[in-house]
Amino acid sequence: MFYGLSKFLKKFLPKQLFYRSLLIVALPVIILQLTISIVFFDSLWIKTNIGMTRALVGEIKTFIDSYNRESADKNFIELTFEEHLGINVVYHYDKEILDTMNEKWYSPIDRSLRRELKEKKLNYWFDTSKFKQTVNLKIQNKNDYFEFFIPRERLTSTSVRIFALWITLPAILIITIAIIFLKNQTRPIKKLAEASKRFGRGEKIEEFVPSGASEIRQAGYEFEKMRKRILRHLNQRSEMLSGISHDLRTPLTRMKLQLALIKDKNLIERFSSDIDEMEKMLNEYLQFSSESNKENTEEFEFNELIREIILKFNNGFIKFNSGEKFNFNGRKLSISRCLNNLIENSTKFANKIEISFQKLKSNILIILEDDGPGIPIQERENVFKPFYKIDKSRSEKSSSVGLGLSISSDIIRSHGGKIELSESKYGGLKVVISLPF
Repeated sequence: MFYGLSKFLKKFLPKQLFYRSLLIVALPVIILQLTISIVFFDSLWIKTNIGMTRALVGEIKTFIDSYNRESADKNFIELTFEEHLGINVVYHYDKEILDTMNEKWYSPIDRSLRRELKEKKLNYWFDTSKFKQTVNLKIQNKNDYFEFFIPRERLTSTSVRIFALWITLPAILIITIAIIFLKNQTRPIKKLAEASKRFGRGEKIEEFVPSGASEIRQAGYEFEKMRKRILRHLNQRSEMLSGISHDLRTPLTRMKLQLALIKDKNLIERFSSDIDEMEKMLNEYLQFSSESNKENTEEFEFNELIREIILKFNNGFIKFNSGEKFNFNGRKLSISRCLNNLIENSTKFANKIEISFQKLKSNILIILEDDGPGIPIQERENVFKPFYKIDKSRSEKSSSVGLGLSISSDIIRSHGGKIELSESKYGGLKVVISLPF
């Protein structure tokens, strides 16, 4: 039950840390201000207005009763009422109240005045909005009626505006200060997230300088240590494999020289093909290793890059469905090598190739489809392994050493993307490359 409720509430909660922190700070302030306001209006303002209205109606009832006495000095009563209570009275002889009263049920003043007048069993009409500082009240008195012009402060307390101002301004001030502090606290987290994103995509970044609170600084220091360890590990691995690959050239050269001394031609052909294949593997790996280590990230137009690669093949069977122009920041030479490997594989086995480019909300898609033999489902994960070949006959036809897809996958993953294989609409292979930006 609670899990379901929590899952439901998460849909409406903000996703970013800044807005969640602001909600934690602002929500209690808003709830507190609302609670104080409700308590004030219910316990103080409304009850005060009710008491003031009750007193006023009592005074008016006293005035009417005194005025209707036979021995009463009517002029004296009117002057006394006006002088001491500040209420002007006009007496209309032989007239009835014909005005239609506008019932304002939303107004606390109207509700209080209506309730008190009904309790005194008076035939009334009033308007609290016709005049800005005065309330107009009419009371029927037999065949005549009294018209009272009452100061508004006799019915309601004017301190409510001052109270609302003092309630609102501190809340705005507190939330503003919270926004400034939260911005300063979340900025280092954004910097750390951006540095992690760029490093995960294989971009070369300068030394990260931690900032912010001690916990965030600690996370920044640990990230920098991790980054240096990973770079050191990658450099050591590349240097070691490059060194091994380079050193292997010497025994391969000696083997070629020794083959020249063998007289058996069949044996020479078998050994030569194996040596050539090994040499091709070494050359391809050395080329990839040297390019990936030296290349820096740069901004380039993706559609234009794909067109340049297609033009190199000079193949009329390649169709390109270009999307909108899009500048991408990455290692241009490596991505070019990846796409070149994929297109080259398709040209060896297929007669129809279609390439499309799409820009989505947070990533781009490069889709390559052909009508070749495709790759069986059980082999689609294995082909990304280095030096893996599906079958000997296909590798002989393509003169492949089994590094093309492995290198392509490594390039895409180093940019934070992914590469997936499936069956195309033409019955061949479909390659989908997704790269974040």
